[in-house]
Amino acid sequence: MELIEHLDQIGSPYKNAVVTIGNFDGVHKGHQALLAQVIEMAEEIGGTSVAMTFEPHPLRALGISSPPLITRHDQKLELIERSGIDVLLCLPFDETFASISAHGFIQEVLVNKIGMKGIIIGADYSFGKGREGNIGLLRSEGKRLGYKTVVSEWICDSETRSERISSTRIREIVMEGRVELAMKYLGRHYQIRGKVITGRKRGGKQLGFPTANIKLHDELCPKLGVYAVTVETIHGNFPGVANIGFSPTFGDQMFTIEVHILDFDKDIYDTRIRVNMVARLRDEKKFSNIDELSRQIKEDVNRAKEILKQNGYT
Repeated sequence: MELIEHLDQIGSPYKNAVVTIGNFDGVHKGHQALLAQVIEMAEEIGGTSVAMTFEPHPLRALGISSPPLITRHDQKLELIERSGIDVLLCLPFDETFASISAHGFIQEVLVNKIGMKGIIIGADYSFGKGREGNIGLLRSEGKRLGYKTVVSEWICDSETRSERISSTRIREIVMEGRVELAMKYLGRHYQIRGKVITGRKRGGKQLGFPTANIKLHDELCPKLGVYAVTVETIHGNFPGVANIGFSPTFGDQMFTIEVHILDFDKDIYDTRIRVNMVARLRDEKKFSNIDELSRQIKEDVNRAKEILKQNGYT
């Protein structure tokens, strides 16, 4: 995949470019279907598949409050690349870009600069200064400038067939702790990333379960509680149990994300790990003493092992 971070990097228009545009937060199944359509159409006309997104998020660039991101910048790039798209335009969004008229964006950016011959977008897509551009404008300009506009259908929950898969809905699901459902909408387990830092050294010494304490890199944090997880480390991938919360048994009220990696004894301090949230086991709870907490953790580990085994992890 070719990554373009500024329009000036484009020397000449791409051959028969087929374009889609969006924030792609989460790169969920709806986004994946859209990217697949772009790739298919580009192949049909012997062209180039192109996705356009923005950094930072347009709302933030304009100083408008926005929800926490499902995927940070680095993960979003990885996931879009995984889709097989030829070119990703990850453009800086600022007041200058926001001031481009809808007509100017179509003709000067999409057609003249990128070489667009087709565009595939969602039904609610709007663009240009004051969001004056819409599907109607794209279609009318397409007749004049020689490109085709395709409106992609929403992708819905495969079971209910009624709920649209969207970044907003996935964000709500993750914050509710329903990570199993999030997996169905994302097409992968929801993942948090972070750096392993020195913790309070209670896991191994007091509880018998050493943990990796994570300084969270992501913005969107699942609901407090205990989860069965898989952990991607520099030494490979391992099953584990994660606790997200405030350790109420110890009463220090410090927010932590602690991961006990099963059958693992490597030093991973100061390294970055990725934690895939497979299933939520229970709420965080205050126990009467450390022995009671230790027994519960043992039960959590055994239950996590069963769930992970059912999901194909050992």
